[in-house]
Amino acid sequence: MKADLIIKNAKIFTADKANPMACALVVKDGKFVYVGDEAGLSGYEGEVKDMGGKFIMPGLIDSHVHVTTGTAFEYTDLGVLVLCPSKQESLDFMADYIQKNPGLKRYRFALEKSALKGDNIVKEDLDAICPDAELVVLEIGCHSTWVNSKLLAAHGITDETPAPVPELAFYVRKDGHLTGEAFETACWPFLFDELRQNLTDEQIRTAVCRWIEFCKEYGVTAVFDSGFPEHNDIHERIYAQLRDLDRQGKLPVYIDGCYVLTQPRKVKEALEEVKRFNREFNTDHLKVHTLKIFMDGTMKIETAAMVTPYADSGVLGAPAFNGEQVAGLLKELNEAGLDLHVHTVGEAASRVVLDGVEIARKELGDQYRVKVTCAHLWIQDDADLERFAKLGVTANFTPWWHGGNIGGNPIDLYTALLGEKRARSMYRCKTLWDSGAVVTWSSDEVFYGDFKNWSPFLGMEVGMTRWINENTRFDELARTIAPFPSESERMNIEEMLLGYTINGAKQLGIEARKGSITVGKDADFLVLHNDLLTANPAGLSFIKPEEIYFCGKAY
Repeated sequence: MKADLIIKNAKIFTADKANPMACALVVKDGKFVYVGDEAGLSGYEGEVKDMGGKFIMPGLIDSHVHVTTGTAFEYTDLGVLVLCPSKQESLDFMADYIQKNPGLKRYRFALEKSALKGDNIVKEDLDAICPDAELVVLEIGCHSTWVNSKLLAAHGITDETPAPVPELAFYVRKDGHLTGEAFETACWPFLFDELRQNLTDEQIRTAVCRWIEFCKEYGVTAVFDSGFPEHNDIHERIYAQLRDLDRQGKLPVYIDGCYVLTQPRKVKEALEEVKRFNREFNTDHLKVHTLKIFMDGTMKIETAAMVTPYADSGVLGAPAFNGEQVAGLLKELNEAGLDLHVHTVGEAASRVVLDGVEIARKELGDQYRVKVTCAHLWIQDDADLERFAKLGVTANFTPWWHGGNIGGNPIDLYTALLGEKRARSMYRCKTLWDSGAVVTWSSDEVFYGDFKNWSPFLGMEVGMTRWINENTRFDELARTIAPFPSESERMNIEEMLLGYTINGAKQLGIEARKGSITVGKDADFLVLHNDLLTANPAGLSFIKPEEIYFCGKAY
């Protein structure tokens, strides 16, 4: 048989359970037509590449990332970084900046909430330093903001304005009056309100092409794009540009997209829109068949929904939906042939999803076919750990978070939030893996920047070491001073590779086409000088592939 490419003398990790290792492969018409030993190459002729023992693996799959949000952030000023050790010093810094830069319509800053040392900022503080212009301060975690009275008025938000999602996405009030602080998707309009008028198609294409170059450099051949919350109109515009690029043969990465739902009152609209997205975005390398919902928030600001109360405040947080509502959604999605992907940081959030799946599976029986993924999974209740495998729910983790990702000693913060015992049992990816659940890996990044944190090789390193230290290639100021507990949850390299390849393909529903080096599948694969199976985990974050092939074409 005439082939397009014949590779021999390689160490090939296939991610194929039936044929886990090989030393030769053959590609024809963008597909693998042979994978095995060199004796089997005798039936093929064509270009032969002797790899000299180099390591080959399937293309990498990032199973939860924000391509469209990253595009938006590319043209959004997130503000001047405030690195002060107290509230008053932070306010003084901002006041000084405003005084030295007069005449702006809006001032933007970003700070780490922990720097306030338990204190908080209110709109009166911001009005005092900026009475005549709009002012927004972003909490670095991107899940809350503080704004002054001018910006509240510009958005028409008053003491009577209802919360988008009570106890989850809301405007903080004291004695019935707005404080100027907003949580979760209630705060996002303050960040992106100017984008709808200003963002051009040319800017969108420039940004997504920059992201595509990153994928080509690091060997990311497929992703699940988890959307742009509260901005599905901009999200759709970006998908339209990606669709055009694919039609032009310029999209060397498979994108599995979604439609985002953040508010329960918009369920009916969201179901119709995800069906429309499914019809309109359906090219070879861009598909949309998933509804993404935000079940809860994040732990630092205590909007993540808990079974056991937060240790410091006694609050529980609240999931956006209950189990019966999730079951209803699943039945609608099942009928339409669509899937569900859920933001679940807290233990109660994933429990609601599992409850909904259990109800829907019981009611639909053999007709149930929805693929459900719970993403993030910072903390799990013991009673739910075996349910992922039992109910067929995919567990998606962001392994570079497993080093703590806050600087200093992360256990101190999480002990204050959760108590020491629970803080030492976060990110239980190994426990879920060993239970038989499908576990996948992701970067969950929203900022393009220099793409360091988007690298799957960073995820591999921290997934195995649970430590971001001075020797880790990382794009944040935060470095942890000790490995994050517990050692029992560290993964090995084979588990990291499988989670980034065949398991990712299973989550996206493309395992018949991608995710392993198997005859008949798309020829997506990487060539590396480093043998990942024997490499030191510390330092994997610096690795890049030497060659990347997408559907048999080298990039």
